[in-house]
Amino acid sequence: MRKIDAVITWVDGDDPKHIAKRNTYGDSKIAQREDVGGITRFRSVGEIFYCVASLNRFAPWLNKIYIVTDEQDPKIDEQIKELFPKGHIPMEIVDHKIIFEGYEEYLPTFNSISIESMTWRIPGLSEHFIEFNDDLILAAPTTPEDFFTEDGKVVCYGERRLQFFTRLSRMLKYRGDGSKRVSYKESMLNATDFCERDGHFIMLYHTPKALLRSIYEEHYSKHPEHLRHNICHRFRHASQYNAEELQYMTLYQAKRCVMRSAERELLYMKAKSDTEYLRRKLDSFSKSPAKKFGCFNSLDLAPTEACNEAIEWIERRIGIK
Repeated sequence: MRKIDAVITWVDGDDPKHIAKRNTYGDSKIAQREDVGGITRFRSVGEIFYCVASLNRFAPWLNKIYIVTDEQDPKIDEQIKELFPKGHIPMEIVDHKIIFEGYEEYLPTFNSISIESMTWRIPGLSEHFIEFNDDLILAAPTTPEDFFTEDGKVVCYGERRLQFFTRLSRMLKYRGDGSKRVSYKESMLNATDFCERDGHFIMLYHTPKALLRSIYEEHYSKHPEHLRHNICHRFRHASQYNAEELQYMTLYQAKRCVMRSAERELLYMKAKSDTEYLRRKLDSFSKSPAKKFGCFNSLDLAPTEACNEAIEWIERRIGIK
């Protein structure tokens, strides 16, 4: 059986040391823009604990969990050991300095796009790995075949779309000063500049991403300028591309990628301060016990009572309450 690791990118944005760093490097108006460096991108309400607990509950077959962070430690080891006394997945904290070795001039970074371009450089990382943001959980039992098929293909939860109409709609979302908004879709479209063009892109959703370390290694060894282009920005920038999109486009064109519906497996909650919205979503989620992935986007924006309700729902779903 092949080894499969999990990689989780995480930051505690309430850490005074991290706040001081952001203030040192991000005091410009641009860095304070919500789509670039807004505070909700760094806040934490304990999501990393629930992410790791869900992996232990619903993917005990994982080889190892790597938590990638910036001079921080979520200190969840004892809690996880108490929850899973018969054994839990080994965990390791990986500092940005490790994955940015040789590129230290770009640190510190506060840019998830940059960090996700470098996670493949984790020492000892298995060829097959699954990348998570800390606001993702597994919401039902999974198997390795949910991410990598038996014949060696990578599973991508997304759909192929024509670039033309998406690019056209993006043109309507320029700022008043003519600058582009930094967006998830924009970063996916940007990735197609480095692939064989066929007029399509792969619309990715907020699910775990199954990836191959060797794809990144091969691409960036041939095109080191592509890597530097993506990691030189300390905060998100409209010119950056989604590295996961680059990998999936490469694999799809090589017929090494299987597309599956994200909607069929994903419980997704937008970043909103609307209590009724959150409660409606939780009620809907409860009616979908078989869906395997959950994304709770920026729970810090929700009113305290609603945020607590979401956390209680997560605890029940992963069986720790």
